[in-house]
Amino acid sequence: MPTTEPVTELDARYSEPDATAAAWGEARETLAAAEVFWLTTVRPDGRPHVTPLLSVLLDDVPVFTTGAQERKARNLAANPRVVLTTGTNALSHGLDITVEGTARRVRDQAVLTRVAEAYTEKYGSDWTFTARDGALHHAEGGAALAFEVAPDTAFGFRKGAYSQTRWRFPAR
Repeated sequence: MPTTEPVTELDARYSEPDATAAAWGEARETLAAAEVFWLTTVRPDGRPHVTPLLSVLLDDVPVFTTGAQERKARNLAANPRVVLTTGTNALSHGLDITVEGTARRVRDQAVLTRVAEAYTEKYGSDWTFTARDGALHHAEGGAALAFEVAPDTAFGFRKGAYSQTRWRFPAR
């Protein structure tokens, strides 16, 4: 996410009486370590579309990939607003994170090269990409478009000692 720290707020309505807000640093670590995310986009007819995918954090900004003809890419062409979610399916522990924002296509060669390196570092050699022509190209063939999620708001849902934290990001 942006280098400017977001405004952090505990929502007492959904938190235990002794709860404290989760620090943004903890949310950032959760996003960096998560292996699977869920991306929500909106179809041109207004219906939601949710799909699991992989994501990396680059300069504290979540980045994901998709094929140009996939449903999520077609949805983003019509409406770039997204929600990116990760967490655990456990009820008694963990921190679930949702990031609401705008997906922006990454086209810069230097940034795409860093995204490719981040995917290999996080997910291993099966996720090796070469950056060229404004996209990421997998060794097995096929191009992937990269999108960063410029956040407006993020939420953290702590389980165990239940709390809800909201992080508001300055306009970019």
